[in-house]
Amino acid sequence: QVQLVESGGGLVQAGGSLRLSCVASGSIDNINVMGWYRQAPGKQREFVARITKGGSTGYADSVKGRFTISRGNALTVYLQMDNLKPGDTAVYSCAAENRWNTYWGRGTQVTVSS
Repeated sequence: QVQLVESGGGLVQAGGSLRLSCVASGSIDNINVMGWYRQAPGKQREFVARITKGGSTGYADSVKGRFTISRGNALTVYLQMDNLKPGDTAVYSCAAENRWNTYWGRGTQVTVSS
């Protein structure tokens, strides 16, 4: 089992920045990919960004050039969010994938006011 705990969400004005953190614990040795997803009210959960064990990254088109995913160490992944827009308002969840499962954190709320 893998446990994920997110932090760093909050309320920010449009154009502002936030940095989300995700700390993993448990059986992390087989984790190949970690990523961030978000779900806005009334919408389906969507992919935001991902980073592989080797450091390769990928982003949703809607956040390219504004968000940056990085790893602090084997246990921690960050999402730096700049130039935030009201459309970025959502619950942001961390995910960790191995060959057999995808594990999810409980999420952290990000609210961007106009």
